[in-house]
Amino acid sequence: MNIKAYPKIALGTWSWGVGAVGGDQVFGNKLGVKELKPVFDAAIQAGLTLWDTAVVYGMGASEDILGTFARTCKREDILLSTKFTPDIANEDAAEPVIEMCNSSLARLGTDYIDLYWIHNPGNVEKWTPGLIPLVKSGKIRRIGVSNHNLEQIKRAEEILSSENVHITAIQNHYSLLYRSSEEAGILDYCKEHNMEFFAYMTLEQGALSGKYDTKHPLPADSMRGRTYNPQLAQIEKLITVTKKIAAVHAVSPAQIPVAWAIAKGTTPILGVTSPEQVADAVQAASIMLTAKEMEELERTAAQTGVDTRGSWEKPMI
Repeated sequence: MNIKAYPKIALGTWSWGVGAVGGDQVFGNKLGVKELKPVFDAAIQAGLTLWDTAVVYGMGASEDILGTFARTCKREDILLSTKFTPDIANEDAAEPVIEMCNSSLARLGTDYIDLYWIHNPGNVEKWTPGLIPLVKSGKIRRIGVSNHNLEQIKRAEEILSSENVHITAIQNHYSLLYRSSEEAGILDYCKEHNMEFFAYMTLEQGALSGKYDTKHPLPADSMRGRTYNPQLAQIEKLITVTKKIAAVHAVSPAQIPVAWAIAKGTTPILGVTSPEQVADAVQAASIMLTAKEMEELERTAAQTGVDTRGSWEKPMI
């Protein structure tokens, strides 16, 4: 079996499609196949091949769109990442984890998933064992856990390793404004155990992109607008610094928080809805921030005093 290395950046599709917990509700976007095909094509051409989705994003809509595009590629040229979400599991099924995985396989148009996650811990003892037969059957190549604290990660690894199966990746919210996984020792644990750490919401749903401020708020009728607009006055302090550093490197402000996350040893998952965002992602992967710039970013972020933990997230500490 040929197991590929991960790129420096993964591309996220939470904002793709419409429906429950979909792009129209969370981000204020209504994006379908027509609008997103140029985005996918630009990414593949640029060598960004790792795509992250989940059943719950639009209740299958995101997977459907990604699957439409993935079918146009050679399977070995793309890496597909999706998730088992305990909250929507069919507990009447004989094997709920397998059932949900099979539905993802069908929507994505593939017979295997490169990286399959448990979306949130829910019940570690109950759901983790369901991954084992999927690995042994070849339906999933690698396992990750998302939104788990350190104790839950260790327990999930104990359960899996009893069958010679192992966690290879952790996916948690991680940004300049929210570093709880670092503070809880999860980043260090990943380094010690050769696990990849995937950072979602590195740009805080666009709030750290440099595009928004108190005079130019996020879409008011979206979930992200309701979350971040009340905090933009404090966040502007950090945006000022990112813009200054971006000017030094001759890049866009959105690339600086991404470059910071890469420098911290993580793989950012960046939501993409335009070819321009793909180009930003490619350039961000090549930026080398100085130690002084890293320190200034982190110090200014701490001074904002904001808490951007999502409503679905449990504290890591």
